[in-house]
Formats: sequence, structure tokens, C-alpha cells
Amino acid sequence: MTKFLTMLRIMREDEEGAVTVDWVVLTSAVVSFGMLVGSVIWGQTGGLSKTIADYLGTAEVATTFGEDNTP
Repeated sequence: MTKFLTMLRIMREDEEGAVTVDWVVLTSAVVSFGMLVGSVIWGQTGGLSKTIADYLGTAEVATTFGEDNTP
């Protein structure tokens, strides 16, 4: 048991790898924030894309060019 406690104390005092842990936490925070912003933007653009699709679906396409295309 003493050997285990000694190893636990050594591991707790060792600071090697602490920067890696900091980067993992920072990266996960940035990714989480990006996902949150992405979900908000996705929700807002859904209605807009439907409006654009409806408009383009009813638009008439000119197949010839010239004087016949006057509205």
C-alpha cells in the first residue's frame, strides 16, 4: 500500500503533460463554442433557404434571347 501511495504522490507532483491537458481543454471549449454557433446559424438559415427555394421554383427561365423576352 505504501508503494501505491508513493507512486500516486509522484504522479500528482509531476507536471509533465500539464500543457497537453490545457490544450485539450481549450480545444474542446473552442469546438463546443463552434458547434453552438453552428447550430444557431443552421436554424436561422433553414427558413431563408426555403424562401429562396420557393422563389426559384416559381421563376420562369428564358430559353431564347432577344426581343421575345420582354416581360
